[in-house]
Amino acid sequence: MEPYSRWRPHPWHGLACGPQPPSLVNVFVEITPFDLVKYEVDKETGYLRVDRAQKTSSLPPAIYGFIPRTYANQEVASLMPGAQVGDRDPLDICVLTERPISRAEVLIHARVVGGLPMLDHGEADDKIIAIMHDDPVFGHIRELAEVPDAIRARLLHYFATYKLSPGQESQVSIGPAYGRAHAESVIEAAMRDYQLQFPPHERP
Repeated sequence: MEPYSRWRPHPWHGLACGPQPPSLVNVFVEITPFDLVKYEVDKETGYLRVDRAQKTSSLPPAIYGFIPRTYANQEVASLMPGAQVGDRDPLDICVLTERPISRAEVLIHARVVGGLPMLDHGEADDKIIAIMHDDPVFGHIRELAEVPDAIRARLLHYFATYKLSPGQESQVSIGPAYGRAHAESVIEAAMRDYQLQFPPHERP
């Protein structure tokens, strides 16, 4: 019989980073391209909670979630010019796939191809970009430069605007997109930050 957990593991702490991190990772899906509400994992219970209703009509251009057992703190911040600290959350990741996935709280194996260096109120809030493993259309892609220009533009526009509030200036800035090698370095840094923040003997 396959080994299994008798209880639902916490998606942040109880799941592995992936089969072959930092290149092939697990993604816990929080938001789908059909959601106008931002859902976020509740750090205490592991269930999804409503973070906020989006103030704009922009829909996420890709599946959006996080990589388990990662944490953005000083190691991650050291890789982003201008960052004072990481955002103290698990590492965000977008997954491109040809098939529509309309439900959250599912796991995906995804191959990392690049990322966007987002700075939010002085905090590093990288958005890793990946391809669903063995995707029939995008599965051959290994570098962000191979992703169609229109899709890259949608991702950039979404993250540049998804926190906008009427009458307020944006506190978010996004630098030039980076490729697979740097994205994997960010993931490795987030794995180190997780180990420092949650030593094995102190984990929930």
